[in-house]
Amino acid sequence: MRPFNSYTEGLDLEFLKDYCTTKGELRKFSKGDYFESEGDCSKWIAFVKSGYFKYLVDNKVSGKQYITGIAFENEFVADYPNCLYHRKSQVSIVAGIDSEVYLIKGETLRNMYEQDTMTLRIGKDLGEKLFTQTYTRFLDNYRLDPRGRYEKLLCRCPHIVQRLSLKEIASFLNVTPKTISLIRKEITFGCSKS
Repeated sequence: MRPFNSYTEGLDLEFLKDYCTTKGELRKFSKGDYFESEGDCSKWIAFVKSGYFKYLVDNKVSGKQYITGIAFENEFVADYPNCLYHRKSQVSIVAGIDSEVYLIKGETLRNMYEQDTMTLRIGKDLGEKLFTQTYTRFLDNYRLDPRGRYEKLLCRCPHIVQRLSLKEIASFLNVTPKTISLIRKEITFGCSKS
């Protein structure tokens, strides 16, 4: 199964997974618990053993929160690269359901990157792939309509409809739940928008 977050494709992050699972602290988060809070110093990176986490940003004008990212099991969760340098978090990261992670400090990963050229290269490649993933999502907001973004999401992660609520998927795609409902109806029954 393809990972939800495409930045990990083609990267050998086994060393980081092994480090987290052998040296990290196993910590449980209940649904709604904060992993990081927007505006506080970001400290952590973790390997998700079970559950999932939502990356949230506050829109001060509308008073709403929007999901900007998701980390499922067997993926990493962090406000990267802010966690490496203990900078203010740009997002809140919240457990979507009861979840478990293997937690390490971001500065530990930064120190690992500085050990040798191989880990330094991995850190560089990770940053580039995260940028590419983010840039592609940004461009998709302009080049695809809501249905196109929804179909692309389903193609990449077909089981997401069993994992996330309609409201969460809508927030991630920056549309209303009604829009997603209409798209689903159109796909399922071949109905037009009329």
